[in-house]
Order: sequence, then structure tokens, then C-alpha cells
Amino acid sequence: MFTKVGQIMLYVDNQDEAELFWTEKLGFVVTAREEMEGMKWIEVAPQEGAETTIVLHDKEVVSKMSPEVNLGTPSLMFYTKDFDQLHSDLKNKEITVGEIVGMPSGRVFNFADNENNYFAVMDQGE
Repeated sequence: MFTKVGQIMLYVDNQDEAELFWTEKLGFVVTAREEMEGMKWIEVAPQEGAETTIVLHDKEVVSKMSPEVNLGTPSLMFYTKDFDQLHSDLKNKEITVGEIVGMPSGRVFNFADNENNYFAVMDQGE
């Protein structure tokens, strides 16, 4: 039986640039960083102690190790209680940010990382 989502694998072209985007632009923290046998492991999270982390994998390395893996970007939905402030902050950091859209489940906007992968944010406030 599954109990939670522990890690999300995000396949990127440049791990170092992806790490800078997630940490410097979005304020995530690096929870693990290792290099072993020609492979670099970079794990980030919204904060220390977060239950779910994102592992920034090198697309080229993964495709050689596991050619059957779909290297497309997973669809990630982040939650925030500071929805309007986060939307404004991301725009001010010159991140590509979409308009706020009303959905049956709440307000949502999307944003793109440095490799034009898109992610969504949902309002969890009040």
C-alpha cells in the first residue's frame, strides 16, 4: 500500500542551472547533493523537512541507463497560502508566469522554469 509521494523525478538538460532556478528564483532548499559514478544527484524541496522532494535528474544520463523511461516533464501542482503574493513575487523575479484562472477547485496559475517546463500553483489560502 502506498503511503505518500516521497520524490518527484524531474528530468532536466542542465542540472546546475535547474538547481539555481529552484533555489535562487523559487526559494527551495537543497536537501541532498551527491556525485557518484558519473551521475549527479540534486534533490530540492520547498523547505527543510518537507515530506516530498524533487530530484533534478540529468536527462542524458537517465536515457542511457533506462531508455524506456519517459523523460517528459511531470505535471506538478504546488499549493500555497500566499497565492497573490507568490504570483507577484515570481513575476518580479522575471519568471514566465501565466494569468490567474478560476477553476472549480480554486484559483490557479502556471509558471515556467529555465528550460520552459510548466508547473501549476493552486491557492490554498483561507
